[in-house]
Amino acid sequence: MRTFTRNRALLLMTLPGLLLLIAFHYLPIGGILIAFKNFRYSGGSFFTNFQNSPWIGFKNFEFFLKAPDAFLITRNTVVYNLVFIGLGSLIALFLAIALNELRNRRLAKVYQTTILLPYFLSWIAVSYLFYGFLSVDKGIINQLILQPLGIDPVQWYSDTKYWPYILIFTNIWKYAGYNCIVYLASITGIAQEYYEAAALDGASKWQQIRHITIPSISTVVTLLVLLGIGRMFFADFGLFYQVPMNSGALFDVTNVIDTYVFRALMNSGDIGMSSAASTFQAFVGFIFVLLSNYVVRKIDKDKAIL
Repeated sequence: MRTFTRNRALLLMTLPGLLLLIAFHYLPIGGILIAFKNFRYSGGSFFTNFQNSPWIGFKNFEFFLKAPDAFLITRNTVVYNLVFIGLGSLIALFLAIALNELRNRRLAKVYQTTILLPYFLSWIAVSYLFYGFLSVDKGIINQLILQPLGIDPVQWYSDTKYWPYILIFTNIWKYAGYNCIVYLASITGIAQEYYEAAALDGASKWQQIRHITIPSISTVVTLLVLLGIGRMFFADFGLFYQVPMNSGALFDVTNVIDTYVFRALMNSGDIGMSSAASTFQAFVGFIFVLLSNYVVRKIDKDKAIL
């Protein structure tokens, strides 16, 4: 009670965030039950429809897992996320170290703001920004670069071979700045005495980064990677739906679990199947986190989450 009284102001400051967390992350957990029902609208309130809908066990899961494109969308989701986690973490770490090494603090702040700006753009704005570059008849690439060189315009929104690279670039461009700030905050917390002692011993800048900076923030890197692994079966809907402009010709490389479920829901209105897909994603993600955390604990106990 004494601790609560002493920290009352700080606890009150956390209250809005706590209420939002409960409202948007814990209360919807009850919706998992819909995954085991043949949910149908029959008039009345949602709870009335829920009570009148029959239990069907794992039928909704079978519908999702036995879908003709189940392997394709699962492969796309996992492979893209692996690349996003691996390459995105490396680039964000590189940017954080580079910004930390800048001696001009004002210039460093300008760079921080510049690389963080894409994070605050909506995917709709990003999709039209890229459309301005990739449009076949009005895009900058086709009209201002390829056409003057006598090269035929590229059909960006119907040729699948370009889109794995476009999606990877877009994801890293949007999120690298945010992850970079997280790493930079950890780097700035490293005591300068370590670097001064290393410099006196004749260590080069690269040796200081390798033996001081990277080991000191390895716990933060591991934590972010583990959280990313927990989202392995979740895809960024805006990235895979908005940026390719929902082009059917690109489904082989842009269709992931989230977009597949959305399209299935729009076409069939089957809420039970959609809930089953989300439950499957959450369950598999939870298992991935536990397994990854177990491996990390075996390697270095201090870096594990649990």
